[in-house]
Amino acid sequence: MEVVSAWAPAVGFTLLPPAGGFLGSTLTKKKLPVWYESLQKPSWCPPNWVFAPVWGAIYTSMGYGSYLVWKEAGGFNKKSVIPLGLYAGQLALNWSWTPIFFRAHKMGWGLVTLLLTTGTATAATVSWYKVNKTAAYLMIPYLAWLTLASALNYRVWKDNRDKK
Repeated sequence: MEVVSAWAPAVGFTLLPPAGGFLGSTLTKKKLPVWYESLQKPSWCPPNWVFAPVWGAIYTSMGYGSYLVWKEAGGFNKKSVIPLGLYAGQLALNWSWTPIFFRAHKMGWGLVTLLLTTGTATAATVSWYKVNKTAAYLMIPYLAWLTLASALNYRVWKDNRDKK
């Protein structure tokens, strides 16, 4: 029984971000064929099929990183409150982008949300580095993808401002 309980936090922390991302993708699927496909996108926009595996890998990576921080800090305590608080904040911002952009069609607010997510994720990464360097390194692909996503959101917003 102790072996199972030792793995439970690792599994829970690792699967939480993809679970939230999966929930958000269920909202997205209905909007892709109609609204999103009608938007003008830059030539460097990745094809739709790329987003699910990339986000799946990134969410899993950051989830495992959060487990490493939690474990290294000794659980939820004074040492972990800032790194895990920043992480939870950026994750909530990340998950909020999908309904803002796809459901509400608020491309400008989506960009604001992405920029706030990027800033909070960067702060989380810096705070993680002080606790567990591997965890911080696991955030690097996420930060790179957020940069691409922000640039893409900006271009879509700029090129489609008049589209409802």
